[in-house]
Amino acid sequence: MSNTTPTRPLSPHLQIWRWHVTMLSSILHRVTGSASVAGIVLIAAWLIYLALGRETYTVFVQYAASPLGLLVWFGLSLAGFVHLMGGLRHFIWDMGAGLQPKTASALSTWSILIGVVLTIAFWAVLFVSGKVTL
Repeated sequence: MSNTTPTRPLSPHLQIWRWHVTMLSSILHRVTGSASVAGIVLIAAWLIYLALGRETYTVFVQYAASPLGLLVWFGLSLAGFVHLMGGLRHFIWDMGAGLQPKTASALSTWSILIGVVLTIAFWAVLFVSGKVTL
């Protein structure tokens, strides 16, 4: 009888796998999906305060339009756009396209970058049109 312990296969882990952009995009897709749920809760709160009357709605708008509130709305819109682009990336992959490693990495990179660019463009339009001010 040998006193050696049998070697078991190692499960994939960050110490084994080297970090790559498809891992980041996968994690971001999950995180932004969860953040979008928080956004839905805030939109529901907005509708509730709207239904409760002018006074309560005014309080909500004051908080939502504060610098901290705008930061929250910016974060939620970033989560929404990045999640949307991640969903489009998944749609492309589900069709069987873009699964080669270089193409998958490029799609992941572009999905993140386009999500950020769309968020910045969205807020630029809001500020330029006067819908949002600091």
